[in-house]
Amino acid sequence: MPERYEYPATEFDEPKKTAAAGKGRGFYFAALMALAAFVAIIDHVSKKFIVHHLPTGRTKTIIPGLLRISHVLNTGAAFSFLADTASPDLVLKGLIFFSLAAVVIVGILLIRSCNSISLTSIALALILGGAIGNLYDRVVYHYVIDFIEVKIINYHWPDFNIADSAITIGACLLMIEIFRSQPEGDGTSA
Repeated sequence: MPERYEYPATEFDEPKKTAAAGKGRGFYFAALMALAAFVAIIDHVSKKFIVHHLPTGRTKTIIPGLLRISHVLNTGAAFSFLADTASPDLVLKGLIFFSLAAVVIVGILLIRSCNSISLTSIALALILGGAIGNLYDRVVYHYVIDFIEVKIINYHWPDFNIADSAITIGACLLMIEIFRSQPEGDGTSA
């Protein structure tokens, strides 16, 4: 009878319970939660700065032809998707529900991967902080404040904020981790 195949261990597998691993795990979890909190706080502070220093709909050029600071109220999803719908209350409730679900799911994944500081755990912390930042706006203001506007030649990127940037960077780090070659041998990840 052939031997049973053992799947290689990943960061999401339950770690072996040891006293030393438990202490490190707590430190790593605290550091990753601090990173998520830092992202959410910086996002909130930057949005408050924009609200108090730039009227809605106005822009300030930082790098001509490339970067402007704007003050946009996004009632839709990413890139203002669904912003002009016939039922904005339904869209708002759906976006709040989706954001809350994302925070819970990413939080659980972060808890399961906090055995060390890794590319995956940093990516999840960035995504969690960004999701919390935008969720706060949706719950409190019923829209998200976007203020970074990028234009390259004739391409105008939709306005975004620090939370969006953190989510995008986190997603890119996860993609790098997915496509990065894994070491062969003992089945543990680097």
